[in-house]
Amino acid sequence: MNDFGGIMYSTDPSFVYEDHQTESDEQLSNKQQDLRVTLDRKNRGGKAVTLITGYLGKDEELQTLAKFLKSKCGVGGAAKDGEILIQGDFRDKVILMLQKEGYKAKKSGG
Repeated sequence: MNDFGGIMYSTDPSFVYEDHQTESDEQLSNKQQDLRVTLDRKNRGGKAVTLITGYLGKDEELQTLAKFLKSKCGVGGAAKDGEILIQGDFRDKVILMLQKEGYKAKKSGG
């Protein structure tokens, strides 16, 4: 359910809801992105994946970054909902690649 600031229903036929949370056209630069790199094994049948979270930006740019990381690691993966999954444990390699590209990347979790 969308959050309309407490408005549930209006009987005014001329009422138009104004969304105050419009997305800005400005994209965050790589230096402003704060990415977290973790190793995840939950609900994956014991297989480990490198999970990159915290990406803010367009989905096309997320897909491009995921494709770059997958090709450099030589493995498969996926990108959706602001997260990138890389098959296998490539945390250190991914952090180095992200930092070379100008992102703020940190290892998170164990």
